[in-house]
Amino acid sequence: MKRGKKYVEAAKAVDRATLYETNEAIALVKKTAVAKFDETIEAHIRTGVDGRHADQQIRGAVVLPHGTGKTVRVLVFAKGDKVEEALKAGADYAGGEELIPKIQNENWFEFDVVVATPDMMGVVGRLGRVLGPKGLMPNPKAGTVTMDVTKAVNDIKAGKIEYRLDKTNIIHVPIGKASFTEEQLADNFQAIMSAIVKARPSSVKGVYLKSITLTSTMGPGIRVNNVKYNSI
Repeated sequence: MKRGKKYVEAAKAVDRATLYETNEAIALVKKTAVAKFDETIEAHIRTGVDGRHADQQIRGAVVLPHGTGKTVRVLVFAKGDKVEEALKAGADYAGGEELIPKIQNENWFEFDVVVATPDMMGVVGRLGRVLGPKGLMPNPKAGTVTMDVTKAVNDIKAGKIEYRLDKTNIIHVPIGKASFTEEQLADNFQAIMSAIVKARPSSVKGVYLKSITLTSTMGPGIRVNNVKYNSI
């Protein structure tokens, strides 16, 4: 794969054989984010679990202390007073069954997160085939199936992110933007790592977190020393 000049230059600052301490890795990931736009900084965490087993699933949500740096559009499926409550809380869209054909037939996806009250999940379930593959299906573990729509919307707008295993047992999560300070990125990273460490399934044997890599949208991967996260 051919890399651009900026990437090649940035990559020279990174020793691929080194496991950097967290603060060093964060300083490096900021330094190597040289694109003309405000790059997203992400953590990629390779786990030692086997997500094919129900008792080894990792899924949850955490509110980042400094947010994600991204404006998140929220759609709430609700009935009656809950629709008004969701809109007052700051939801971008709220409604019920009338939204189904708009999504199914008009390919409307002007939202980043979907919240639903439990009594609407029968309706939302009909959208499983379109919301599921996009990672938009509401889920109780992520706090997106709830009667407390105000808290759900407030948390999401404040920087709540969901973490889950992909098919290769890796967790991919944003920790902020390249414009964030090193302290802000470190705070967000620690919040995510604490949540993932706490979410360790009891059935997992051996090393839980095999590797942690930080990267910006266009930059090289920087490997983080994961020893302390496995010894917590």
